[in-house]
Amino acid sequence: MTEPSAEPGPSAESSAEPSVESSPARDPESVSRFVEHFAAQLVEAGVTRMPARVFAALLASDTGTLTSAELGEQLKISPAAVSGAVRYLAQVHLVSREREPGSRRERYRVHDDQWYQALTNREALIKRWEDALREGVSSLGPDTPAGRRLAETLEFFEFIEKDVAGMMERWRIHRERKRSR
Repeated sequence: MTEPSAEPGPSAESSAEPSVESSPARDPESVSRFVEHFAAQLVEAGVTRMPARVFAALLASDTGTLTSAELGEQLKISPAAVSGAVRYLAQVHLVSREREPGSRRERYRVHDDQWYQALTNREALIKRWEDALREGVSSLGPDTPAGRRLAETLEFFEFIEKDVAGMMERWRIHRERKRSR
């Protein structure tokens, strides 16, 4: 077993996130397997492959942040692939971009409450769908086969919306209780 080096801590130029390879408590191969396995699960659920891999890598990061270079190195992908994946993930509110102070370099962050925020943002989308469906029912006529189909879809979204709002509130309370212990 080798002795830990007596070198000083990270310099201002080094990244705040230790690389997977330098993390003493982790096997890089195991982390990579997790990232790829979880990404595959997201792909099965409909997420595009590259955003799924980037999201899984950010989740597996202790700080929840990585730069484009770190993501590219870890996932063995190009800067363009990272950029496209992050653009998609930011649009669906699963990650955010942060500028490093005094640098032009961006870090990409997954937040602790990313699923809560993503669902909250989906509620606004569902409301827009409901408005469009109401208009469709009115335009097509509520007694036509298409109008009835749209009305049932609208009813489904209204039902889901009420349930999701209650579930989100229960989650917020649960999380606050758990954190206050």
